[in-house]
Amino acid sequence: MASTAFLLLALSSSVSLTGKRHKDATGYGPIFEEEPVDVVYTEDSPDGRISMNCRARANPPATYRWRRDNWEIKLMEQPDEYYSLVGGNLVITNPRQKKHAGTYVCVARNIYGTVISKEARVKFGCKHLNPFPQEERDPVYVKEGQGAVLLCAPPKAWPQEVTYRWIYNEFPVFLNTDRRRFVSQKTGNLYISKVEAQDAGNYSCFVSSPVTGKSVFSKFIPLIPSPPEDGEERKYPADIRVKFPDTTAMLATNITLECFALGNPIPHIVWRKVDHTDLPPNHEISESGAVLHLYNIQYEDVGGYECEAINTKGKDWHKAWLYVESAPEWAETINNTQIDIGSEHTMRCVASGKPFPFIRWYKDGYMLSFCALKPYSSLHFGMYQCIAENYWGIKYANAELRVIACAPTFKFNPVKKQLLGAKDRRVVIECKPRAAPRPRYTWTKGKELLYNSSRISILFDGSLEILNATKNDEGLYTCFAENDRGKANSSGYLTITEATSITEAPEDTEVMVGDEVILRCAASYDPMLDIAFIWAIDYRVIDFNAEWQHYERVMVGDDGSGDLRIMNAQIWHEGRYTCTTQTVVDSDTAYADLKSKYTVCIAILPEYVPFLPNPGVPGPPGVIRVDEIGDTWVKLLWTKAGDHNSPILYYTIQTRHYWALNEDDWKDASTSPTFLDGSMEKAEVTDLYPWMEYQFRIIATNEYGSGEASIPSLKIKTWDAAPVVAPTDVAGYGTRNGEIIITWTPVQPWYFYGKKFGYIVEFKPRDGYDWFPQTISDPETRRFVHRDPTFIPTDEDFQVREFQVKIKSFNLKGDGPYSLTKTIFYPRDVPIEPPTDVYARPVSSTEAVVWWLPVVDTGTSLQQYIEGYQVKYWRKYDDPEPGANRIFVPATVNQTRLENMLPDSHYLIEVRAFNGAGLGPPGEHCEMFTKRPHPPRMWRYISWTGQWLYVWWDHIQYDWFGNISFPLYYKVMFRKTGYIYGKVYITGWHFMDFPMPQVGDYELMVRGRYEGGDGPVRKIRIQGKTNIIL
Repeated sequence: MASTAFLLLALSSSVSLTGKRHKDATGYGPIFEEEPVDVVYTEDSPDGRISMNCRARANPPATYRWRRDNWEIKLMEQPDEYYSLVGGNLVITNPRQKKHAGTYVCVARNIYGTVISKEARVKFGCKHLNPFPQEERDPVYVKEGQGAVLLCAPPKAWPQEVTYRWIYNEFPVFLNTDRRRFVSQKTGNLYISKVEAQDAGNYSCFVSSPVTGKSVFSKFIPLIPSPPEDGEERKYPADIRVKFPDTTAMLATNITLECFALGNPIPHIVWRKVDHTDLPPNHEISESGAVLHLYNIQYEDVGGYECEAINTKGKDWHKAWLYVESAPEWAETINNTQIDIGSEHTMRCVASGKPFPFIRWYKDGYMLSFCALKPYSSLHFGMYQCIAENYWGIKYANAELRVIACAPTFKFNPVKKQLLGAKDRRVVIECKPRAAPRPRYTWTKGKELLYNSSRISILFDGSLEILNATKNDEGLYTCFAENDRGKANSSGYLTITEATSITEAPEDTEVMVGDEVILRCAASYDPMLDIAFIWAIDYRVIDFNAEWQHYERVMVGDDGSGDLRIMNAQIWHEGRYTCTTQTVVDSDTAYADLKSKYTVCIAILPEYVPFLPNPGVPGPPGVIRVDEIGDTWVKLLWTKAGDHNSPILYYTIQTRHYWALNEDDWKDASTSPTFLDGSMEKAEVTDLYPWMEYQFRIIATNEYGSGEASIPSLKIKTWDAAPVVAPTDVAGYGTRNGEIIITWTPVQPWYFYGKKFGYIVEFKPRDGYDWFPQTISDPETRRFVHRDPTFIPTDEDFQVREFQVKIKSFNLKGDGPYSLTKTIFYPRDVPIEPPTDVYARPVSSTEAVVWWLPVVDTGTSLQQYIEGYQVKYWRKYDDPEPGANRIFVPATVNQTRLENMLPDSHYLIEVRAFNGAGLGPPGEHCEMFTKRPHPPRMWRYISWTGQWLYVWWDHIQYDWFGNISFPLYYKVMFRKTGYIYGKVYITGWHFMDFPMPQVGDYELMVRGRYEGGDGPVRKIRIQGKTNIIL
């Protein structure tokens, strides 16, 4: 449930980037602090205006512009009587639906770049609840003991969420539900599992809109029960009549499932989760068992749910599935970056969500076309935005990219004037000037120019490496750095000292519990330097100040010794002790194992308790060493972990490779042998990716559990090998001008297996013998275009031409396997027939479904070859047709969903068939109206006593002829401040009471649910039991 997007930039070194914007270290690009939110405007609004807020933090301060439906509002160039800009806020005075409804975006800009805000929709709303028909309802005849269903047949309402009750005989006497009687809040129908003589009477379905506060009721339905023919009620088995459907819910929301059965005796309802012993802990059952509520839905709640109805005559059951999806969330996002010109930089966004989020990129407020990113562009600096979106929501991430270009300078990081190196050891002299692009490095010793040799090397980062240093290497060293913008140098004098070496290493020792032991450690070193002794147990450095009761450092004069005294030794002092002698130049390390032993004393007493120290989990294994490296395997060596008085049962090797998402992304490795028992100190790790950077760590386990992991090994790279994975999703098509376009999904980077990875694309006519190969050197390429004038159809060509395509990958080690051969078509001309019977219906205020009768595809033997359909839709009177929204679907599909439509609008829909040659003729335009949006905010009132908090709000009166959608119900959430989740209540009333919180701060949020979607949230903050903040 994650989507990953990469943006690779290559920056030219041939362009001079100068000016204030790159010199001012205190400046930065815009960062939004307040962004616009969706607004629903009603014509009876007292303000007569819409205000959309936008504020960004930036240095220098940002300027603001606004876009509506991707068209910029010209506030500066063309003053408008409706639009005005107050700071960064957009104010619309006397708004009109046709002119001002749409999607708005705030654009903030300064010299460092441009960012766009989240999209906010301006809608104009209306609500309604139609009355019931005035026709009389037919009576319902039923025998006593049988079940009965009274149909509500509710009128149309908007929003669609309404509540249902039934009037019994006269208003306001409402029927009470129980185990025998149930009112479905999905259909409004009344179900009576077993009719009794007392049920005789007149029933009316009562429908209420919780948003508008309006209610309507149907004509009365007479229920006429009759006694059994033989005077005795018949028994009937349970028969489920209310069945919940398959349901898809958003993460962290609430859902309700209904299940009710007819039968005599009255059935008992039992709920289960399929393949589970219990229902989720977040469930609640109400309505005498007929309703199952699931609150704060999580992914673990996915599965089948079953309700079973049971009585003495039989049972019935029903099962359906619950699916959980979620809005995008960032797993990895972009950050502000400063890079050198001429270098490469990859921006990476990883988003989780279900369905998989679609990720798109923006630079300085405009969507990036990756085909247009030229490797020698000088305009890569600016503000970048990564946007992840799916059906449930949208997520934004912003970052500023700065490109630096300058001549080398050692002002901030010169070569050290006094350099020290150890005799017979490796010496590295760092050279790190600030320069962009990367400079060329040369070194001199005195006046001698240095070259790479078996002992002296100039490293990639400019540092000078000297192996097995001697006194003859002392002298003045100078680093020269030069690029196309200038040059600089810096010098330092190298002095060679005597190497530090441990002369007396600690020895493996056993100590009695409660006794004292000294671990020796002495070293030789250069007398002109200071030396330090560092002790660690199981690679954890000992803190002598905090652990003074058991550990003491023993220093004997100035003879280079630093012993460790362990006092009152305990069983947990067992482990590997490491002595590290360190100077400012070099260090040396030695280690020893300490084991504890104890004596059990038993006194001859009536009752006694022997003293037995408790064993524990093992310590971490010792340093890991990579012994041998192959293409898919590595041999590892390690030292045994401390067992802490319980034998080690086995070891587990874990790996982490270059493409791991985070530092803790360790995975258990495959090994040979498969089981690594506690006596082993070497193993072979198998099933690795060739040409991949890896780290390894090892965990020891005994009967008390697994211990800490070892320190990770040094990073190594496996050997390269020929690739074994081919590109997938090979496809393509021909166009009118003799071009064949071939597409595919690139191979993932961890399957490159070596240097210079690329693709070989091969194609040929279906009846040909020779394949035409083409080499693609860029592993990220997913499209290849081949042009040949001989492919252009002539008047003699009656059939559709066919080509076969296959692709394989390659690297320096060899070629990989071919993909499956794909047949692509080169049509003679565009489709000649249009789709027919185009029909559409709205599903919400912003979405619709359209379907059509497909064009008959005559196959490859005739001219009429269909590759897919283009669906185009736009507002009939408000949008130009060239700017219409377009959706492309394959030829196997004859319906699709239209999204991002405007509420309460008149749309035209056009469907055309297409192939590689172009679009066919359009069919007849289909016309439809989208539904109305949800209304604006509702006001709220509160009062409280010492124990209860009372909250109520005004219903928004529904206007039959207005522009807002029909109200359904209210959602009320009560949660503790700072918490993400809380309990959600659904009510048709416009009031609710809660226990007054005695301790802590709480939030109470109310929002309406309408046919056009959820309304805005109104929030009340409750501080303890005294303060209420609106």
